[in-house]
Amino acid sequence: MLTIRTATRDDLPAVAAIYAHYVTETVVTFDENPPALDAWHDRHADLSTRGLPFLIAEADGEVAGYAYATPWRPKPAYRHTVEDSIYLSPAWSGRGFGSALLQAVLDACTDAGLHQVIAVIVDPGSDASAALHRKHGFIEVGRLQSVGHKHNRWLDTVLMQRTLRDRR
Repeated sequence: MLTIRTATRDDLPAVAAIYAHYVTETVVTFDENPPALDAWHDRHADLSTRGLPFLIAEADGEVAGYAYATPWRPKPAYRHTVEDSIYLSPAWSGRGFGSALLQAVLDACTDAGLHQVIAVIVDPGSDASAALHRKHGFIEVGRLQSVGHKHNRWLDTVLMQRTLRDRR
């Protein structure tokens, strides 16, 4: 049974382990070294202070994945725009958990009064991520070519965007 809930400090070692897999084994993140646990504690505290979601997908008593929203850019005019991140433990992928996490993050962002959510997806990385975002109403709005270099190859990023509320 899947439960989506707010992350606690006790979840952060599992979050760090999930992310470390993607850092070392894939190109879906441009980090080249897994962040230390202290960095996850700092991120958790920062997002909590900002009122932004940091959510856990729990299945069979274990952390199956996580998702959060971070500020898109530091300048004040961007304060209503966030970037989402979603990672699943490889053992739990393909079961709809990513979709449940993304919907929960979108709901939390809407509740927080945010306006836009941006997804930055490595291409070629995971086609599943772009498909997941399209399923939840994101549209592709741009491509940055050869902006990352990891595992001896140049990588593009695709920018996808979803409006939560039309405030025009």
